[in-house]
Parts: sequence; C-alpha cells; structure tokens
Amino acid sequence: MAALRVFPFLSVFLLLVHQSFAKNDAPCQLSNWNNAFNTFMKRHIRSGTPTTLDQNQWMNYIRNNGGCSRPTQSFLHPNDLDKVKAVCTPKGGAVYKDNLCISWQPFTFITVRSEQGTCGIKSIREETKHLILGCDKLSNQCLPVHFEGNPDNIKPGNNAKGCQDPSTGDAPSFKLTWLCLLSVLLIIILCQN
Repeated sequence: MAALRVFPFLSVFLLLVHQSFAKNDAPCQLSNWNNAFNTFMKRHIRSGTPTTLDQNQWMNYIRNNGGCSRPTQSFLHPNDLDKVKAVCTPKGGAVYKDNLCISWQPFTFITVRSEQGTCGIKSIREETKHLILGCDKLSNQCLPVHFEGNPDNIKPGNNAKGCQDPSTGDAPSFKLTWLCLLSVLLIIILCQN
C-alpha cells in the first residue's frame, strides 16, 4: 500500500520537473526563459557581421564574439529583424510543429560551419530558405527564441495554419497540464483513504 501512495507523488514530481524544462508544444505559449529572445538576437541577428563570404573575416568575427563553441551558426541580416519577428505571427509564418513556425517567404542568410572549440572555418554559405523558428510568448508578444535548421528546404503547406497565439483555439494547448491536474486529483483521493 505504501508503494501506491509513493507512486502518485513521484509521478507528479516528475511531470512538474519535465514541464518546467520542456519546450512548448505549440507556438506563442508563455516561456519560462525570459531572456530567450535576447539570446536569439545575440546568436542570429547581430550588428557588425561580415558582409562577404571571406573566411578570415568570419573566423575573426566568430572568435571575437565568443562563437567558437557552436559548430553551426546562421546569421540573418539585421535589416530583416521585423520580417523575422513576423514569422511568429499568422501574417509571416505557419505552424510547423511543436513551438516551431515556418516562414511563408524565404529568407537569405549566412551559415558558417566551424571546427568546435578551434574557430577554424569549414564552410561559409549564403542560403535562401524558409526559416523555421521557435516562437514563444515573452512580455505579451510572440517572439522568435530558436533558429531550427532547414536542411531539406521545407516550405509551408498550402493549408498550413498561421503561426499564432494558442488562445485563439487554433493551436494545441500544453498537454502536460491536464496530466498534472489528473495526478493531483489522484493524490488527493489516495491521501483521503
């Protein structure tokens, strides 16, 4: 009988821990990581990025900006900031999966592949693809928080729903919430016995 009482407590604990570290399962849900958009900006839309594909310029830029630990980095043009943010809206993007949205229009950006830890450049490519971005709600605004690679150049489907706030009812809600509530009810029932 003791095992039956411990199991629900352990289940709730594991669910709550998982929920606090899990990414959202739909775009534009509240995020626990308030600095996510700033991190996205620092990694992908920086001022001062080289305007050429010169390997030496990129190696110096990555070395001077602390990017040697990331083997693949993509850089969007700072002038595209408003269009990039719009990917997290119905006008600029479509729901792809989980909290990811895919842009309706392709973007041109630079992808730099380097040797991790050494800043040695393997390749620099200018690419034109549809962006796949993680979109979370921060300060009452849905903003990009993650740049997902698109190696197969996936495009949004013709019938794809626009990237939007899940409160409109067109995006799934966070599934773990109901599971947590059910576990709490089960604990209450077992504790009363």
